[in-house]
Amino acid sequence: MGLHGDGGGPAGGRAARAGPRRSGGLRGGVAVFAAVAAVFTLTLPPSVPGGDSGELITAAHELGVAHPPGYPLFTLVAKLAIILFPFGSVAYRVNLLCGFFGAVAAALLFFTVFRLSGSYAGGILAAGVFSFSRLTWQWSIAAEVFSLNNLFVGLLMALTVHFEEATTAQERSKIAKIGAFCCGLSLCNQHTIVLYVLCIIPWILFRLLKEKELSLGSVWKLSLYVSAGLLPYIYLPISSYLHQARWTWGDQTTLLGFLTHFLREEYGTFSLAKSEIGSSMSEILLSQVTNMRTQLSLNIQALAVWANICLVRKDRQNSSLVWLFTGMFCIYSLFFAWRANLDISKPLFMGVVERFWMQSNAVVAVLAGIGLAALVSESNRVLNTNGLQCLEWLSATLFMMTYEWYLPKMAKHLPGVKFPGNRWNPVERILPSGMVTFNLYHFLEVNKLKETFVCIGIHEGDPTWKKNYSLWPWGSCDKLVSSEIIFNPEEWIKLTRNIYNWTEDYGRFAPSSWESVANEEMWQARMKTPFFIFNLAETASLPSDVKAQLYTHAYNLYKEIVYLRKEYPVNWHKNYAIACERMLRLREGGADPEVLLSETIRHFRLYTQKAQNDPQLADISVALKHLRKELQSLRNMKNG
Repeated sequence: MGLHGDGGGPAGGRAARAGPRRSGGLRGGVAVFAAVAAVFTLTLPPSVPGGDSGELITAAHELGVAHPPGYPLFTLVAKLAIILFPFGSVAYRVNLLCGFFGAVAAALLFFTVFRLSGSYAGGILAAGVFSFSRLTWQWSIAAEVFSLNNLFVGLLMALTVHFEEATTAQERSKIAKIGAFCCGLSLCNQHTIVLYVLCIIPWILFRLLKEKELSLGSVWKLSLYVSAGLLPYIYLPISSYLHQARWTWGDQTTLLGFLTHFLREEYGTFSLAKSEIGSSMSEILLSQVTNMRTQLSLNIQALAVWANICLVRKDRQNSSLVWLFTGMFCIYSLFFAWRANLDISKPLFMGVVERFWMQSNAVVAVLAGIGLAALVSESNRVLNTNGLQCLEWLSATLFMMTYEWYLPKMAKHLPGVKFPGNRWNPVERILPSGMVTFNLYHFLEVNKLKETFVCIGIHEGDPTWKKNYSLWPWGSCDKLVSSEIIFNPEEWIKLTRNIYNWTEDYGRFAPSSWESVANEEMWQARMKTPFFIFNLAETASLPSDVKAQLYTHAYNLYKEIVYLRKEYPVNWHKNYAIACERMLRLREGGADPEVLLSETIRHFRLYTQKAQNDPQLADISVALKHLRKELQSLRNMKNG
């Protein structure tokens, strides 16, 4: 059941296969690259995609430092693309670069399978099924680090195969040095690839030892090549020292600051997020297998398993490589499931986690290509025929001010903004280092003449701003207003009415995407003003006529937005129903009680149908029964 014919001995067989497979692999790889690159280029987004793309593009354009671990290689290459590509926006150029990365990754997967099996069909299957899976395609045409990581996964596997084919000590030494450099370089992008590096390096050293070509000197040289690959990390302290970029993250001018960033301590070293309690390891592994079936198909999974089953044959060539790739897949999957501390029952977190499964999907695609070649070979042997040869960035200034590096690095890019100290902290004091801390109230007071807005919430650990400020709704953000100013609902409604110019349909994006989160935020922003006015009427100590006025404004605004579109967030039903019920109690404003009752019942009913997890469902159901009786009684009175 071997994938290759005998060549008179291991070295002789490798040498006999190397010539035609080298030329065939290169030609096929170029063809695969061209095909995938053409498809990716035609489907590139013209501007900034979602997720971290905006931050990564900005870091590259301004030569700043991206979020931990910094991604220096991606930043530098993206900057080069921005300079050299003569067309499109800055964002489009970086998207195009990532599309090229994805196409190179596809070519390397083809090359790996073809050099192992001699099968064009297997190589095309591996490259095609991986590149055009929804997950890979989505993240290969966006300005993200994942397509470059896919390229390195393909490159390390291709170099490993090339090393195995080498017939002389000189050739093995050369490939080992190139591979060592690429291992270091790959760690300048996405750190998850370290799990593959830690599998490949011991395998290479073992092969060299077996060939009696390993010595302390050679290990030292290979270590130097790995270190040379890590040189792009020098960019981080250089960029941080110059701090010319208007956007950057962290202070890497000190060893501690560099290690904090490099080890992702602000996110949680060896974790996806800090202070998160995620799904269990078994849940994530099961989801990975299910996701793989969706992305690659059950047949691909079966072919990958078949590639391993074929190893029982003693005449299998390169069996150690199949075991190596399978071991890489298993170790990566187990470690990632252990450390992926996000709750994947939430669509957004599932979207974050599934992106890291591309790294394991690439290995499965290669194993499936080898499995296809083995299946065809065995079928040909049994049937004696050749008939089976077919084929976000999200950032908040207040959050950032908690970091020591923020003000020294960023204050100069915020002209006119006054900082009453060196670092934000709810407790104002002078630290042993001489650093002066300031709270949010003090910050607002020294910037009192400026309009201040809060987006993505305000830090709960510092309530000092509540002494003299209130939050008033302003689109998707809130405006910090002095408590001395009296709220005028008519003026505020008029002032904020035209802020809501969001045109995307509700629910049009996949729940696991960042775009879905942004769309939800923008839709919820439409009801912030009526919610604020209604809450003011509910909680503030006000005269009854003022409360009635506020309830009426809230009711009218809710009614306006509810009937503006057919589809909208489910909580709007509940909020509008409660507003109708409050208007019913007022018995004023000229609204028809029967209409108000009907609207209350209708929207409470719609809410109970769509919001199955609301703990108040039982109370709403009881209220619905009472309201229906009240409506029937009202109609009986009218008819009687």
